[in-house]
Amino acid sequence: MKVYKPQEGEQWNTLIQGLPGAHALQTWQWGEIKSQFGWEAHPLIWQDQEGKAKAAALTLHRRISRGFSATRLSVMYVPRGPLMDWSDESLVVEVLHDLHQFAKKQGAIFIKIDPDLPIGLGIPGDEQAEESPVGQAVRSMLEDLGWHFSDEQIQFQNTVEMDLREDEEVMLSRMKSKTRYNVRLAERRGVTVRPGDVHDIDMLYQMYAHTAVRDDFLIRNQSYYHTVWDTFINANLAEPLIAEVEGQPVGAVVIFRFAGRAWYFYGMSRDEHRETMFNYRLQWEAMLRSKAAGCYTYDMWGAPDDFNENDPLWGVYRFKDGFGGRVVRTLGAWDYPVRPLLYRLYSQILPRFLNWMRKKGKSETKRKLSL
Repeated sequence: MKVYKPQEGEQWNTLIQGLPGAHALQTWQWGEIKSQFGWEAHPLIWQDQEGKAKAAALTLHRRISRGFSATRLSVMYVPRGPLMDWSDESLVVEVLHDLHQFAKKQGAIFIKIDPDLPIGLGIPGDEQAEESPVGQAVRSMLEDLGWHFSDEQIQFQNTVEMDLREDEEVMLSRMKSKTRYNVRLAERRGVTVRPGDVHDIDMLYQMYAHTAVRDDFLIRNQSYYHTVWDTFINANLAEPLIAEVEGQPVGAVVIFRFAGRAWYFYGMSRDEHRETMFNYRLQWEAMLRSKAAGCYTYDMWGAPDDFNENDPLWGVYRFKDGFGGRVVRTLGAWDYPVRPLLYRLYSQILPRFLNWMRKKGKSETKRKLSL
């Protein structure tokens, strides 16, 4: 294992896009962004005897000494990684061991991973649901090696994916009838969709903040989203799509694309003209543009942990399910406690701290919208 320090970020992106599970959150750009908000990025690479990359991990490192101890304490996180062939048991053991040792050398309390590795397809209990032998084997291996399924899941563990390799008519036919009707209804009611650019970022954030207050979820401050969207848009790795009615923006999505995959990371809307069903038209256009850009799958980014009507994501899931995709259940986030006693203390304090941050963040967002 070595720390990879290319002169250009494109070298890293070219390297990882050929690895299994390549993800936008493992790109050089994501490391650059997080480095501006309190993290240190360490791109790690494992090579075979010929010098070819066999595994990689963009590893984020954050100091957290204040509030815990006078000593230098930190945490580490590999967002949607590491990237490798998880069916290669010897490689998996090597990479996990090296990550543990790297975290120990950096003084981390623990290291968290959450690779985009499926453990199953479909809703558990359904006749068409399938389990992934590789994913299930890796889960057992992690337990045997001392890793813990994390109480702090940073990314969604489950999602809905659309296959973009099919013909457009086939994609439409897979939709539920109501969804297909609403896609066409939006066009008849005058909804248009245009690609956005960096000049739309301020408007996108205002719409996103309004959505967060209305739907009661936490978002970060404007500078964070400006940095994320500006960086990925300028790198040609993201594209905003803006729905308009009579020239007025009413909704938008920001779609990230990398290594043949597309992700619906951000969605936002105003309260006006909801009867036009613009959200359906937005998603359909996002799929078509991702398909035209060479993507083979469209990740709708998020599904319930428990597939029942009591889950907070149930309503959002029903909307996504209408487009005819498949549920993908992934491994989720796992922690290796490098310093077990401090890890237990951190795990007890963190939930209370996060609840305080959520309340503070929602109040701040409301205050800025009222200015």
